[in-house]
Amino acid sequence: MQPNNNRIKVWDLPVRIFHWGMVSLLALLWWTADAGEMELHQVMAYLLCSLLVFRVVWGVVGSETAKFSQFLRSPKAALQYAKSNPKPESIGHNPLGAFMVVLLMLLLMVQFSTGLFATDDIFTEGPLNRYISSDLASTLTWIHKQAFNVILAFAAIHVLAIIIYLIKGDNLIAAMITGYKKVNAQVAQPKQRSIWIALVIFAGIFSVVWFVELGNVVAYL
Repeated sequence: MQPNNNRIKVWDLPVRIFHWGMVSLLALLWWTADAGEMELHQVMAYLLCSLLVFRVVWGVVGSETAKFSQFLRSPKAALQYAKSNPKPESIGHNPLGAFMVVLLMLLLMVQFSTGLFATDDIFTEGPLNRYISSDLASTLTWIHKQAFNVILAFAAIHVLAIIIYLIKGDNLIAAMITGYKKVNAQVAQPKQRSIWIALVIFAGIFSVVWFVELGNVVAYL
């Protein structure tokens, strides 16, 4: 029997913007820290925070394939998926990919949270640094630096997995760019939420981040 190769929309625009926004911001955070552009580094960090909070909210109220309830599976299910051959087709994230998504998000949250307390011992301190001891600040600064290396390692694993899928004929990159994916099974089109709902949610989150701290950082640029 020939595959159906149905082309369906899997990823909505908010999820795609989040994905490529994270890729871009990680690159910019790396560059700004390496170049000592700490004010810009903080701006990028608060943008990352806004996107992370948005993705958590969108994972609850967003489109069908964006919801955590749709793609999160138990460790047992992920292990069974890893052992299966051939692997069952997944419309959104497969069980292993889902764990990678959540793990990377958690690591990014740790990275941002520790950055709020970090210091370079020269010019720049996180906004919450003054509330803790210098010893604790040093520890959190060390965690902040090491967490980024862990993020890079898991990002490399993520890229390697994408390359493997591409070699096997599953172009995950194109799907995350266009939102569409070819599937062999006859499946219903996943339900999509309005882009306007996403815009309102993100605008609310960004406004809070701006008035709490980001606006002050931008004022110093």
